[in-house]
Amino acid sequence: MAEFIILKNASRIRTTSPFEEFGPTPASVPAAPEPSIEVHNVTFAEAQSMAQDRQVAAVAIPMPISLIEPCDADLPAGVAAAADAWGIPAVKANTSPFTGDGVVVAVLDTGIDKSHPAFAGVDIIEKDFSGSGNGDRHGHGTHCAGTIFGRDVNGKRIGIARGVKKALIGKVLADTGGGNSDMIFRGMQWALEQGAHVISMSLGFDFPGAVQRMTAGGIPVVPATSNALEAYRSNLRFFDALMQMVEAKGAFGDTAVVVAATGNESNRPAFTVAASLPAASRGIISVAAVGRNAAGTFDVAKFSNTMSQLAAPGVDILSAKVGGGLVSMNGTSMACPHVAGVAALWWEALRKSGVVKATAGLVNTKLLAMASTDGLSSEPIDRGAGLVTAPQ
Repeated sequence: MAEFIILKNASRIRTTSPFEEFGPTPASVPAAPEPSIEVHNVTFAEAQSMAQDRQVAAVAIPMPISLIEPCDADLPAGVAAAADAWGIPAVKANTSPFTGDGVVVAVLDTGIDKSHPAFAGVDIIEKDFSGSGNGDRHGHGTHCAGTIFGRDVNGKRIGIARGVKKALIGKVLADTGGGNSDMIFRGMQWALEQGAHVISMSLGFDFPGAVQRMTAGGIPVVPATSNALEAYRSNLRFFDALMQMVEAKGAFGDTAVVVAATGNESNRPAFTVAASLPAASRGIISVAAVGRNAAGTFDVAKFSNTMSQLAAPGVDILSAKVGGGLVSMNGTSMACPHVAGVAALWWEALRKSGVVKATAGLVNTKLLAMASTDGLSSEPIDRGAGLVTAPQ
């Protein structure tokens, strides 16, 4: 017996009508996909049998996940430590007339310190998927949320979308910063059900941790690595199936833009590492990190993983600190919420344009099409379409 994560389309209705081949019957008219995620403790054979059900879109083996840890990043010569949140003008949020008003943002992370002054006036809805209780006793989730929608703190602006009035905080990582993939999937389902327009995830799958966990349990290295690879593959397929349902749901109404950090495992110029899950999944905007240089332009951070779709500020980023005040952190974890915040601005801009209907697909298109390569000397594999840019 083992745990398996099951993705179902709850809207799929079976029909036995003999006339279905001649056209849709009332029972088979397409409906908006409704992702339903369940965890079952069954045998491998039983899991294979469940996968044959027409309502089942994917079956995955739970894998360990962890937050993308903030890392050290030496500032180049001639670049002073930031006294303000330099990422805001870098993505031109300071000159945007939009604030994210009316947009619902979800942050799937370590929770939030909702008593922090940066979140005053925001309707914060919390749900714990980690088993460690609501609230943030780590600090990572609070910092990321501050960059997305934080209000000014002691006269300093830290938030990209300061007009966001409702935030969904899914605690998918425990106080230690770890968890399992079923926590992410259930967190995403909850965020979609609650009407999120933007979902931000600064976390990644821990493949080495999966191998270590199995070898510690007595499994030899080779089969442990093979098992971890199979689990990784099943989770990739699960993410792809879930995001396919998210995209299809957009044809029936609002759905979410999903943003994820690429990871911090690279070490330029020695080597680079490609983006991992969830950033590597289809339909998810993967984000690389850039920092300032002495010339006043931007360089991709030495730790930032490749294969991103967009880049955003991720070095020396000032945001909310658990317990009050501000703290500076580095990482693609810090870049991801910049893109999530700008996505909220684009949602509002498109809604107010009166020209087109705002959709998640159109927001994704705007994020990629309006990215800037000015001042970026790196290759597309390192920074994607360019630096995310707010609507003007």
